[in-house]
Amino acid sequence: MSHYLVLESRDCLESRDSKKMATLAEELVQAGHQVTVFLIQNGVLGARSGAVDFFWGEMADRGGEVLADEFSLRERGIPAQGLHPGVEPASLDRVIDLMASGCKVIWH
Repeated sequence: MSHYLVLESRDCLESRDSKKMATLAEELVQAGHQVTVFLIQNGVLGARSGAVDFFWGEMADRGGEVLADEFSLRERGIPAQGLHPGVEPASLDRVIDLMASGCKVIWH
């Protein structure tokens, strides 16, 4: 079993590829891999509780982890309490630690 770190920097409405990334992450979880998704830059927009499409929900429901960059959230005026259930604010330090631990990184 491998640990994957998926970095999503695009808004789900900005890029259709975001849905493909969420599907890939979900398939990795279903295959028994550990998956952490880190939403950064405009990727945090899809994590708002009122977002039209929250692509990461099914993956999180199956045991994946969804993090949102604290700096990106602040820059876009999104409070932690305004996030979709299951999304945890996190600092970039968390991503650096995961990268240093040997995670396989996929950046979109």
